[in-house]
Amino acid sequence: MSKQQLTHPVFPASVFRLDNGLTFIHQEIPTTPVVVADVWVKAGTFHEPEPWFGMAHFLEHMIFKGTATLAPGMFDHKIENMGGVSNAATSYDYANYSLTTAATYLEDTLPHLGELLLNAAIPEDEFIRERDVVLEEIRASYDDSDWVGFQCLLESVYQNHPYGRSILGNEEELLQHSPEAMRCFHRAHYQPENMTVVIAGGINQQQAWDAVNRSFANFAEPVKCPQIPRVAKPVINGIRRQELYLPHLEQARLLIAWLVPGVEHLRAAYGLDLLSVLLAEGRTSRLVRDLREELQLVQGICSNFSLQREASLFTITAWLEPEHLETVENLILSHLDDIQNQGINEQELARTRRLLCNEYAFSTETPNQLTGMYGYYNTIAQAELSVTYPQQIRSFDTQELQQLANQYLSPQNYAVTILKPC
Repeated sequence: MSKQQLTHPVFPASVFRLDNGLTFIHQEIPTTPVVVADVWVKAGTFHEPEPWFGMAHFLEHMIFKGTATLAPGMFDHKIENMGGVSNAATSYDYANYSLTTAATYLEDTLPHLGELLLNAAIPEDEFIRERDVVLEEIRASYDDSDWVGFQCLLESVYQNHPYGRSILGNEEELLQHSPEAMRCFHRAHYQPENMTVVIAGGINQQQAWDAVNRSFANFAEPVKCPQIPRVAKPVINGIRRQELYLPHLEQARLLIAWLVPGVEHLRAAYGLDLLSVLLAEGRTSRLVRDLREELQLVQGICSNFSLQREASLFTITAWLEPEHLETVENLILSHLDDIQNQGINEQELARTRRLLCNEYAFSTETPNQLTGMYGYYNTIAQAELSVTYPQQIRSFDTQELQQLANQYLSPQNYAVTILKPC
């Protein structure tokens, strides 16, 4: 199979587009004997048609149940016998499969991962057994108060959009799935144009390419599945408020969320990352210093920006006693108002820039971190964009951040979910 190299002036890895549509990314790290192979597939919860909610995550489980030539359990046996480790995860925008091994064993192990991903058999007996495992995972999630609260917040924010669904699905949906439907979903989405294979570590480009070419060449013909209807991007008008009373909850939770841009406005997304850290990362951040250190109204408070392909999420979460809920919510809004009207000083912006640039540097030290970053960016946007992050962060000034806060963190348009002990 031939490949076309895509060049970028500062991207340290090599990016190739194979003639079947698959993207191959490689970075050699001569100082390590380890190799990580990451496969990213555009087959997450976002891609599930309405009859098949929960299918993407369930399929992630079933991928490891073998093929016509690889019996259930044999993949793990072969990988572990060579000292390797495998993992997998499903999110809204992707499914991800990872293999970590000594460089000398990649050519012996990667073909097994390729065999699973391209030729998953999804046998009926294993399907029924594994469905019980996923059902138990769903039931266990409802015992996690933080999971319940965040899922309710997502449903409130995204409503009819796929990002508002549980990645796990629910019991009723899973019980309606069939092996035939899952095979259809697999054949429709696990195709080369939807896949990015990233290899980083102690292996040269030719050896990595040979392993990928052997492992990801023979895809089955795609099949048609139920279409995913076009869904309007979610919008929050006004304040969406909900309260939940949960057993076994010792402290109240306050979760506030704003809808913010996805990758189509990446500059704004980077700025919101800065605002998140400025607000609530470290003792000297605004919310931590005021609400936890000085007023002692919360036990903990954090802010998070979660970049997604379509509509991202900006959240502030506080752990506190129920009697402080209203006060803390108002103080959070007051801090946002202060940023929007009074602005940001150069000292706190410099601190925030340093924190994010340092975090980025620390997150690009190992093969596993690099394959994760490149694969994630290439799945939701373009791999080369990942290395522009520090430059982008350093280029923000106080005025631009103030404008972003005014544009996206409105005190009139947000969602709030409150958890209280029963």
